[in-house]
Amino acid sequence: MQLEPYISDLLYRYECVTVPEFGSFLTRKTSATIHETTHAFYPPKKVLSFNEQIQENDGLLARYIADVEKIPYEEASKKIKKRVKYLKSYLVEGETIAFENIGSLSLNNEGKMLFEPSYSFNYLTDAFGLSQFTSPEVTRETYKETVEAIEKVVPIAVTPQRRQSRGYLKYAAVGLIALTIGGFAASNYYVNQIETHNQLAQEEANTQLENKIQEATFVINNPLPAVTLNVKKQYGNYHIIAGAFRVEENSDKKVDQLKDLGYAARKIGTNKYGLHEVVYASYEDRLEALQALRDVKKTHNKDAWLLVKAIEE
Repeated sequence: MQLEPYISDLLYRYECVTVPEFGSFLTRKTSATIHETTHAFYPPKKVLSFNEQIQENDGLLARYIADVEKIPYEEASKKIKKRVKYLKSYLVEGETIAFENIGSLSLNNEGKMLFEPSYSFNYLTDAFGLSQFTSPEVTRETYKETVEAIEKVVPIAVTPQRRQSRGYLKYAAVGLIALTIGGFAASNYYVNQIETHNQLAQEEANTQLENKIQEATFVINNPLPAVTLNVKKQYGNYHIIAGAFRVEENSDKKVDQLKDLGYAARKIGTNKYGLHEVVYASYEDRLEALQALRDVKKTHNKDAWLLVKAIEE
């Protein structure tokens, strides 16, 4: 039995997931950072680590597997123990074990476990939809210094002779101002005429409409029966997230696409980063939500994840 999918699911909600008699995967939240040299922006995330000293069984992993697989707790514990024995045998032989979306484990020369986390996956749900990007360096001061250096080498001078050669510009400017004022006055007059005409036409149309309404008589002999629509409103604190969008229009499009595919999609508001969250569906029962999540990952979106949150309806 593969443990990776279950460990991965639990890392979204817990800071420590212990594999009995093997070790614990730990998460620690870090803020967004900017690399000083490459100017790359890294969103906030959960940093993964591994501690082989924490091996005591807290029951979290076994209970979760039992709930998902619908098997007894004791049977889930036996499956975990069997998998751990298999993993340890591989490590002793010098193999490197890769946990999908988590990282890789190996033994050093002293027999200690070395963990290399996966940097392509972020378990911080609040940062869903945020990705790494690189911003070009701002060079305003460099351009300013270049311009100042050019001005020192090539000074700008205005001689009396140059002023005299452009005396005609003074008269051209006066003529242009006069034309502008005259054109502005004519334009205002024309616009006022159009507005007056439109206002009179609107008043006449309103008068005709009132006369028609007064002449009309409506007689309803057979009133239509009332129509009752049964709309099933979604409730529950377990939400299968389909995506989070900065632009609300994009979230509306996503909801329409999922509804066309038969999902009970909807928006559940925005997270603290201002992203509009879209869900496949919401559930009251946790086991039902987990089963639906597995179906969505298998058939439509492997990046879908479960959000446990009370939403005000």
